[in-house]
Amino acid sequence: MSQGARTRPEGSGQALSEAYDTALLDLDGVVYAGGSAIAHAVESLATAREGGMHLAYVTNNALRTPDAVAEHLTELGIPTGADDVITSAQAVARLISEQVPAGARVLVIGGEGLRVALRERGLEPVESADDDPAAVVQGFGGPDLPWGRFAEASYAVARGVPWFASNTDLTIPSGRGIAPGNGAAVEVVRIATGAEPQVAGKPLPPMHRETILRTGAKRPLVVGDRLDTDIEGAFNGEVDSLLVLTGVTDGAQLLAAPPQHRPTYVDADLRGMLTGQPEVTEAGDGFRCGGWTAKAGKERLELDGDGEALDGLRALCVAAWTAAGEGVCELDGGKALARLGL
Repeated sequence: MSQGARTRPEGSGQALSEAYDTALLDLDGVVYAGGSAIAHAVESLATAREGGMHLAYVTNNALRTPDAVAEHLTELGIPTGADDVITSAQAVARLISEQVPAGARVLVIGGEGLRVALRERGLEPVESADDDPAAVVQGFGGPDLPWGRFAEASYAVARGVPWFASNTDLTIPSGRGIAPGNGAAVEVVRIATGAEPQVAGKPLPPMHRETILRTGAKRPLVVGDRLDTDIEGAFNGEVDSLLVLTGVTDGAQLLAAPPQHRPTYVDADLRGMLTGQPEVTEAGDGFRCGGWTAKAGKERLELDGDGEALDGLRALCVAAWTAAGEGVCELDGGKALARLGL
């Protein structure tokens, strides 16, 4: 399964849906936004599935159960079973089960997704630090999670009870904007106790392990919109990745990405799964993709040519990342990106 992490845009003569057996898809910013399907997502996923690609949906959000996520996707026109959904709640429940006795009590600070995942592992969710828990687990509990839940976690952790977190994403997108995520809630308990949790979710190995165990993927492709969770998770798992530009990552962030945040492929949206990917080749002192040539000057990235904007972005990425590898720490790509409309 391990392919070795590839940290620059690569070409593929085959459609990605044919070159890889399983797509490990992030949800928010990739498949839907604010609860509604992103343009081209439903049709692209249907085509990939009909061509034989296994689709699995991998989320750091521990609040909803796999059944609830699958129901939502099905309502959007993406037929999905609960077995096709992997959550950070499942990953952290497995992590806990490997460190506490079977049937142990676990203090839950979060939602139903955590409770279901713990019961699946034969553990007993409890609500109070006084219930003699063998572990504390913290996951996103939604906007209505009472403040007193953080106190319960703090009491137990301060007594030396092992502390686990489903994930540490500081923010989470909502229909009204960006809201505090589980990472912000974890900070509350960290400040109160001075302790550090064991974390399971993306981009850390327990989450990748959970996806491989549950999907049986031999040649997976991680598909995401976030560099610090999706793409870094693929890097840590030594598998290839596709970054889609329908979520939080923009061109400037991509150009500045360190090695662990560099995707194998870049495309506008999920239609990129259905096509091959163009190669970026050396061209004199720069790099060429499609009709564009990019190179790194002393202080800024330079772009010549015309054609598809994404080809220009791919060439710019390789130029910027190669220059960074040679010790050029900061390069201004603003004019080049503006020319591409990115």
